[in-house]
Amino acid sequence: MGIDSSKRIKMDASWQALLQDEFDLQYMQDLRCFLQHEKQLGKIIYPQAKQFFSALNLTLFDQVKVVILGQDPYHGAGQAHGLCFSVPPGIALPPSLVNIYKELSSDLAIERADHGCLVNWAMQGVLLLNSVLSVERNQAAAHQGQGWERFTDTIIELINAQLEHVVFILWGGYAQKKGAFINSSKHLVLQAPHPSPLSAYRGFFGKKPFSRSNEYLQSVGKTPIDWQLPDLMTAQKQFNLAQEINQKIVKSH
Repeated sequence: MGIDSSKRIKMDASWQALLQDEFDLQYMQDLRCFLQHEKQLGKIIYPQAKQFFSALNLTLFDQVKVVILGQDPYHGAGQAHGLCFSVPPGIALPPSLVNIYKELSSDLAIERADHGCLVNWAMQGVLLLNSVLSVERNQAAAHQGQGWERFTDTIIELINAQLEHVVFILWGGYAQKKGAFINSSKHLVLQAPHPSPLSAYRGFFGKKPFSRSNEYLQSVGKTPIDWQLPDLMTAQKQFNLAQEINQKIVKSH
């Protein structure tokens, strides 16, 4: 992986200070080799490498108010851009996001957005973190077990230990198992079945995670999240800004 990890990490400085030592560990060296090998084989990987850490670049460490934990990125063309459950403006809504919007509408009477871009949430302090940060095109879960899970466990552990009064939204058994160590005495942990059509009927709807998050944040003196997503034109501008932020960070390293 080279000599100086600080020269390799392409992420926001607030996270880099906390995570740069991880990149010197063997598991991250192995992960880097795996990704390089896959690329050499001509495999298409989503999202783009410069977007791997988008969730961290858009939600700085000390600004994290809510963590929504996903599993791995969307594996269809044009979908993944580094934020769990989110897709770029103009891309059809994935089924899980359709169900998230249904719950949002039921919970807060917010009309469904005409796009699936969640950058607006990320910029308010909602860390939209996948457990695995890359995937092969059309091969769901292809990069699981290669090291990303340990890396994102470290991110969750840092938030759990160093921040207070964070809301963790854990949808599905995978996320709940990953977040099992979270200290519920100093954070709010909200659990429900996954919003996927395969499991949402088991109790995803009606849990009111959005209003419950805001009630908790206000109760501890924090500004609530405005869950209302902007119109398509504004969402496109925010998406473009997010791309610029990623590009600027990449070029600065």
